[in-house]
Amino acid sequence: MGVIYTRTDISEDLAETEIYQVQELQEEYETPNPKVGERSVTTVKHLKSITSVIKDFDFFAAEKWKIASDKQGSGNTANIGSIFDIADLKNENGIFSQLGEEWFDEYWINHGTALMVKDGKPTKITSLKDFLEFKGRTDLLDKIISKTSYKIKK
Repeated sequence: MGVIYTRTDISEDLAETEIYQVQELQEEYETPNPKVGERSVTTVKHLKSITSVIKDFDFFAAEKWKIASDKQGSGNTANIGSIFDIADLKNENGIFSQLGEEWFDEYWINHGTALMVKDGKPTKITSLKDFLEFKGRTDLLDKIISKTSYKIKK
């Protein structure tokens, strides 16, 4: 399940925004008039509305391997990243989409742990192109779909 959304533009400096705490949700042990950094927290009895920080929701469903990229989702975790192009996401046009789920599984099982010699030095394999070369399957390079739906040149 995927969600594409637009972040609401907050024109104010976040350091200047007010912080509210709903009285009925306040914990017994909390101190009255707490602070977050230099900002005071205002306690209110009832909360009538909250401005959303996201809008324009678009939901879709796809198997992960069909929308995956060959890069991590972020630099500090080992999660599998996805492609960025919205049309490609909706059309399941990920980098593995023409190679299949088996290549996706094998690549991600070995991502960052398998080594190949590159320029005379052992190097961790962190791209699908390098992985296919390492496996001796350069015949499959033309099946790699880049993040913008153009095929990677050999």
